[in-house]
Amino acid sequence: MIRRELYLKKIRPFMDTTVVKVLTGIRRCGKSVLLEQIRDELKNKNIAETRILFLNFESAVDSRVQSSQTVREAVKECGSRHPGERVYLLFDEIQELSGWETLINSLLVDYNVDIYLTGSNARLLSGELATYLGGRYVEIRVYPFSFAEVVALLGQQQASLDLHELFRIYIVRGGFPFLYNYPFSDADAGQYIIDIFNSTILKDIAQRNGVRDIAQLRRLVLFFIANVGNTFSASSLIKFLKNQRRSVSTETIYNYIDYCRAACLLHLVQRQDLAGKALLSTQEKIYLADHGIREALYGNNQRDINQVLENIVYMELLRRGYEVTVGKTKNAEVDFCARKGSHTVYVQVCYLLSSEETVEREFSALAAIPDNYPKYVLSMDELDLSRNGLIHRNIRNFLLGDEI
Repeated sequence: MIRRELYLKKIRPFMDTTVVKVLTGIRRCGKSVLLEQIRDELKNKNIAETRILFLNFESAVDSRVQSSQTVREAVKECGSRHPGERVYLLFDEIQELSGWETLINSLLVDYNVDIYLTGSNARLLSGELATYLGGRYVEIRVYPFSFAEVVALLGQQQASLDLHELFRIYIVRGGFPFLYNYPFSDADAGQYIIDIFNSTILKDIAQRNGVRDIAQLRRLVLFFIANVGNTFSASSLIKFLKNQRRSVSTETIYNYIDYCRAACLLHLVQRQDLAGKALLSTQEKIYLADHGIREALYGNNQRDINQVLENIVYMELLRRGYEVTVGKTKNAEVDFCARKGSHTVYVQVCYLLSSEETVEREFSALAAIPDNYPKYVLSMDELDLSRNGLIHRNIRNFLLGDEI
């Protein structure tokens, strides 16, 4: 286990407050372990373990998680052991409890509590909490391991591995934390990821949203996963399916995308006109919560390395707190326009700058942007090819550093 300091730093300012801390993310991305690390931090602050109530709502044997009433009784019992003192409620996968929204609201009103929740459906949690809590919550998005976290963990376990081999492993397996706790083969890792994918499709998407045509849902999701990083339009997808003698409406396509986004599986990224700064409503791009899912389903991550590297960089920008769009200039596309507060950076991603034509294409798109914010080209090249104020960095170095 490694400490997920990136997320703990975001949580600490809200500890010991009446603001509900909500950790959302795709299944098995490490939310439960992060909740355990929060519990450890509380203990290190000399908070008695008896003041901490940790409940897993996916448990089939813990009678305390059966209903809102049993949870309330457990909270009451915990509080009665420490009259006048605050108790700490750590609830894992809270969306599994029917009526959890009103329960959390009433616990805030009735008890002196500090509440931490995790869930695998971002829209369910944030939407319902916005209704019931009215600004008294903060959402922290949790993602699978970054490359830096994989290096830190495998560096402890297998010191003989160099960065080239570590990055190859990361490209193939992605970042689901469980895969790095045991010496799995690539085939075993792939089967584990497929099981996560199937659970997400069936439980977090189809069951929760009442999708009846699961085969069509799976077909569309597989299409999106195969085409991560490519521009997408509903009309082109409809034509593609029509050629296969299958029909689907634009509304259904965007409903399925919305369900996948809520389940933290897919990210739909809008394009932005970098001259007029307006968001464009067509030709969005779709990225995947973890590129290991793509390898498990298709086995082509190393062959389709440009797409995979773009997906890796996109997810890393999200981890670092950026809001990301796809940039468009008059004659070119910029992979990412990333904003954090008043800070903006532009990023191009390329496997190798292997020819002058490739160099010209990647650098000229950035040169055409009419402002002076930092502009980066990221590739696997080892040599620094920066030019004319445009910065070139090796992708591994970017993932392990904090320059952007």
